Amino acid sequence: MPEKRNIIQILTEPFKALQNKIFAKLYMAQTVSLLGDAFSWVGLALLAYQIDKGRSPVILATALTLRVTAFIVFSPFAGVLADKVDRKKILYVTHFIRMAIICCLPFINSEWQIYVLVFLLNVFNAFFTPTYRAVIPQIIEGKYFREAVGLSTATFQLLGVLGPALAGIVAVWLGARQIFFLDGASFIIAALLILSIPGDELQKGVTAEAQKSTDIWGNVIKGIRLLFGNGTLRFALAIEFVSAIAGAMILVNTISHIKNGLVLDDKYYGWVMAIFGIGAAVSAFVLGSLDKSKTRSVSLISGAFLLGLSICFANYVSYGVLMALWLFAGLGQSLAEMPSETLIAENIASQDQGKVYGSHFAFSHLWWAVAYPIAGFLGTDFPKKEFLYGGVLTLVLGIVALIMFKKSKD
Repeated sequence: MPEKRNIIQILTEPFKALQNKIFAKLYMAQTVSLLGDAFSWVGLALLAYQIDKGRSPVILATALTLRVTAFIVFSPFAGVLADKVDRKKILYVTHFIRMAIICCLPFINSEWQIYVLVFLLNVFNAFFTPTYRAVIPQIIEGKYFREAVGLSTATFQLLGVLGPALAGIVAVWLGARQIFFLDGASFIIAALLILSIPGDELQKGVTAEAQKSTDIWGNVIKGIRLLFGNGTLRFALAIEFVSAIAGAMILVNTISHIKNGLVLDDKYYGWVMAIFGIGAAVSAFVLGSLDKSKTRSVSLISGAFLLGLSICFANYVSYGVLMALWLFAGLGQSLAEMPSETLIAENIASQDQGKVYGSHFAFSHLWWAVAYPIAGFLGTDFPKKEFLYGGVLTLVLGIVALIMFKKSKD
């Protein structure tokens, strides 16, 4: 009979991954870096306002588009490099380069400079993240891998809620431009943590054959083929597209609904988005402990439909009910998106995981690049029914994904 676990055991299980000292250092490096990133995005918003008050929303939207573009274009190549070259070098060099780029931001005075620096920053983000994801399944015991991913994802979600609030306080104290230097310092700390890890530990899974290969394009294509050639991964990727549609609706249209639909001020927007982030963090934290299935189908399907149902009713409820709906939406977001990272490790040979993580990182961001315009169109053309239509679209796409990939996921 399976072992019965109480709530304390479920909540503490993800922290068992920190018993692995290598993962603990990487986790701390990621946490410090993520906190620094929160400071930079708050600083960037303030900087855009300083440069051009009237165009600051356009500046930020363009910067976010460039960010996603860098991920889509460069991540597949980064994944190939993660299977070929010294992974430790990739991890710490990208940190030092991003530190240098971030420390240029306080000195800029024009819009185009923001675009150049943000694009370059995320080119190196695109090289760091697939490498980081390819390293984790090689350094941590299989039984704790899902918990490690859950802990990392939950930390990302929590810092997404708490980081900007802390950054806003620090920005008042230091100033909009000086805040970037804190992110620069976070990159240095994270890089030093990575440098303290033995290089051999980060090279596990890298084969001599992969290192000798010079066919870059061929390896990029192989990563894409492996990603879409596995039925379980194909279904997970389809659900991620469904999740992106709903997630974009929340990120793009919540502010308009709060201010125009419910006629409330900015603080109410902050609270409801914090609840969304907390829901995502809670789900990420316990998912690895609760869902032990091979395909994670229950998590994927329940996440997609929880998202769709949560946003369907948003146009017709009070603020208090909206907070509850956004809590469930956050839960659904992690349920729908998190399994892919562990499924790649469990379904792809270790010597190919880097290129597949790179391809996955590119396509998952491509889904958001498609979803953002859809959310903008619905919010602009159907301002009183945008969430209803977005929710119906999410549910329909979820049903289509379930029908099309039912055999491949079983």
